[in-house]
Amino acid sequence: MKSAKLMYIAAIALLVALAIPVSLAAQEHPTKHHKYSLVDIGTFGGPNDQFNFASPTDHLLGSNGMVTGGADTTTVDPLCFDSPDCFVEHAFKWQKGVLNDLGALPGGTGNNSSQAFWINDRGQTVGLSTNGTVDPLTGQLVIHAVLWSDREKIKDLGTFGGYDSYAAAINRRGQVVGLAANATPDPNALFLLGQQARAFLWDEKTGMQDLGTLGTGNDAFATYVNDRGQVAGYAYTNTTPNPANNLCGLLQFGLGVPTVDPFFWENGAMIDVGTLGGVCGYATDLNNLGQVIGVSDLAGDLTFHPFSWTKSGGMKDLGTFGGDNGQANAVNDAGEIVGKADFPGSQLHDAFLWKDGTMTDLGNLGKTSNAHHINSSGQIVGASRINDAGELRPFLWENGGPMVDLTTLVPPHPGVHLDGGDTWLNDRGEIVVTGTLSNGDVHAFLLTPCDDNHRDGGDCGERAEGAAASAQSSSAFLQSPTAITATTSSTNNGNGEVGGRLGRRYPYRGFGTYQPK
Repeated sequence: MKSAKLMYIAAIALLVALAIPVSLAAQEHPTKHHKYSLVDIGTFGGPNDQFNFASPTDHLLGSNGMVTGGADTTTVDPLCFDSPDCFVEHAFKWQKGVLNDLGALPGGTGNNSSQAFWINDRGQTVGLSTNGTVDPLTGQLVIHAVLWSDREKIKDLGTFGGYDSYAAAINRRGQVVGLAANATPDPNALFLLGQQARAFLWDEKTGMQDLGTLGTGNDAFATYVNDRGQVAGYAYTNTTPNPANNLCGLLQFGLGVPTVDPFFWENGAMIDVGTLGGVCGYATDLNNLGQVIGVSDLAGDLTFHPFSWTKSGGMKDLGTFGGDNGQANAVNDAGEIVGKADFPGSQLHDAFLWKDGTMTDLGNLGKTSNAHHINSSGQIVGASRINDAGELRPFLWENGGPMVDLTTLVPPHPGVHLDGGDTWLNDRGEIVVTGTLSNGDVHAFLLTPCDDNHRDGGDCGERAEGAAASAQSSSAFLQSPTAITATTSSTNNGNGEVGGRLGRRYPYRGFGTYQPK
């Protein structure tokens, strides 16, 4: 990526923070919040839970308290699939204190890695797994879309004849969407696959269905499917690389990509959602009403705004707080949208709630904020930068505000720093956040309201002690710095693309979506 594009991306990603104090009126009438228990989800003996492939609009927390994602094992990965810590990683499903290893596809040496992105209310989980083979077009590990269920522990969903596939989401009916390569060479393929990447819809009866493309484009990616079987994603509209496509260019590390538009699919037809005047747009969520939200370039492709689209009403620019850029991250079935938007001047941003045509500033905990999720009750979670050093805190906003630091709602937890880099919320008010242990390891933590409606939350003080004990036991596992450094250095020699494949080649929700700051 050349310097001009690098400067463009860096300018957006590294915005300077500004304090926007919560109004005195809001402070005079504070909202009453639940207290929460705190439980460390843990790992399979390795140092970290891995959410570096995820985005705020993944669905890692089910409605019944099940949590999914990826966790390190104790096995060092000789190919360093999961950069930078180079441990074999397995998808997991956690429920009521039990961490289940979902495993990976067989093949090769058997030390394959997997990662989960979405869990439905039936406990079905989708994601991807390596299978021990190498893609001869890229020299990288082959990755296949997979489905985990109680009936079938792991199912390879296959491809359209190409080497790779990714599963992005699953609905309550067990329908899966994602991307799969066919056998046709494509120099401009999404994620540099080397073959045409096609959006798919998979179900048990019909298998994998190609959803088509937009215009004369060859590539598409289905990223969301609702419970009605409607699908949203994004697709190339032509095959001509566009040097002005800075925003979507990050999907291929800044290389020029063709024009990208978000799409909506139902009943066999892919509809071009359009953009706000630019050459890049993509969907970031889809609700059960068929409402698509996302991000789009404006004319000139130097700024981008959040949008909402419906089949009957078309595309609506949700605007900003007067600044250049904004992004929509999540929408509930009431049509309430959350994300972040810039202020004028030095381009600082706050989390927003868009409801009934009005964008409400949710404030921040010191500097900036970004809303990741909203549930059916209108509770909102996200992350806020609290100081000039870039420190993040997870936040909760509910009942009209103001925003509250989630770390103040849990008992003391020595050795655990909840950072809010990834934050998820379900309709029961349970929250999953990432936190850093005193030794630098990153884990997922489940926060459960401690009240009569959440009896499995237990005693807040008792659960906090369990979290602290888990943090101490994890610290004892950490290998010597010398051993880890040597492993990382030797395995990355000549295999840099393998080590960072998903972290860099698979930002599948699109640029701008995953920015917790």
